[in-house]
Amino acid sequence: MAGVNPVLAGLACRCPNCGEGHLFEGFLKVADRCEACGYDLRAADSGDGPAVFIILIVGVIVGFGALITEVVAHPPVWLHLLVWLPLTAVLVLALLRPFKGVMLAMQFHHRASEAGRDDV
Repeated sequence: MAGVNPVLAGLACRCPNCGEGHLFEGFLKVADRCEACGYDLRAADSGDGPAVFIILIVGVIVGFGALITEVVAHPPVWLHLLVWLPLTAVLVLALLRPFKGVMLAMQFHHRASEAGRDDV
């Protein structure tokens, strides 16, 4: 079905083909097929792409947040750990699934596939 926005489908963790069925079976395990349209999702492989983007985004947010907090308030190290470590974990877990969904939806949208050994 044409007209499905891959970014919106990915953010909603929906099928990149129809935008209706679930993209994931578990937290990050991609479903074999879309339950709505039957689209084959087994070829989906986002690799480390989502993790790299999450590391960069969360690293900037937490790094600058901790730096600004240190410069302005000078809190003890234990307070930094108490605030920034849980925030890092929450941000990573909250962003990883939607980012993986967008990467997979873009892969299907652009008909990208992993290069095989004979392509090198």
